[in-house]
Amino acid sequence: MGAGHAHPLYRHAGGPLHRLPAEVKVVALVVFVLAVVAAPRQMLWPYAMFAAVLVAVWAVGRIPLRWILPRMLIEAPFVVLAVLLPFSEGGERITVAGLQLSVAGLWAAWGIVIKGTLGVAASLTLAASTTAAELPLALSRLGVPAMMTSVLVLMIRYVDLLAAELARMRMARVSRGDSPRALHQAGAIAKGVGALFLRSYERGERVYVAMLSRGFDGRMPELAGVAAVPRATTTQWTLALLPAAAGVAVAGSAWVLR
Repeated sequence: MGAGHAHPLYRHAGGPLHRLPAEVKVVALVVFVLAVVAAPRQMLWPYAMFAAVLVAVWAVGRIPLRWILPRMLIEAPFVVLAVLLPFSEGGERITVAGLQLSVAGLWAAWGIVIKGTLGVAASLTLAASTTAAELPLALSRLGVPAMMTSVLVLMIRYVDLLAAELARMRMARVSRGDSPRALHQAGAIAKGVGALFLRSYERGERVYVAMLSRGFDGRMPELAGVAAVPRATTTQWTLALLPAAAGVAVAGSAWVLR
C-alpha cells in the first residue's frame, strides 16, 4: 500500500485541505463533531451556523455540493429511525397534518437528523481530502496505540481484497445459474458469506505468521512517501482548527443564550 493509495471517497482536487497534514484534520473533525453534539437540540440557529462553517470549508477545499450531497445518503437508515420517534415517544402531543405526534419525539428526531447530517458531512470533508495511507501516520502522530493503528492499516489494505473476492464469488454463483435476487437463494448466499468469513480468517492467520517471520513487533512501519510528510506547523494547526473553534464558539453561545 503506497502513498498514492486512495479510498473511494477521496476527491482528487488538490485544494488547500488536501495539502494539510492529516493529523490536524482529524483533530479538527473530532472537535467540530463534539461541538455539534454538545449544542442544545431545542435551538435552530446553531445548526445553521454549523452548516455555514462546513460550506465555507468546502469552498476553501474545492469540494462541491454536488459531490457531497449524494454521498450523504449513507445516513438514510438513521433518518428512517428518527421518523418513527414522534409516533413512539410519550408525553405532550401536537397535531400535525391530522397526526398525533409527540413533542419530545419531534425534538429527538430533529436532534438525530441534524446532528447526524452535520457529522456525516464533516466526516465526508475529511475523507474527501485525506488518502487512506495518510490516516495511520496521522493517528500514530496523535498518540493512538500502535495496535489500533496496525488494525486500521490492515483493514484499509484488505477491505478491497475482500470486496473483490466477494464479487468473484457472486460472479461464480451467477455463472452457475444463481439468481441473487430470488428468495430461495438466501441459503446459498448465507453459505457464501460464511465461506468468505472462513477464508478471511485463514488469510489473516497466514498474513500474521508472515509478518512475524519478517520481524513484526506489533508496530506498523511508517509508509514510504507518506512518512516523509513533515509534521504540521503552528500555522497549519491554527488554520485547520479555525472551523472547529468556530463550532465550539457556536455551541457555547447557544448554551449561554438558551
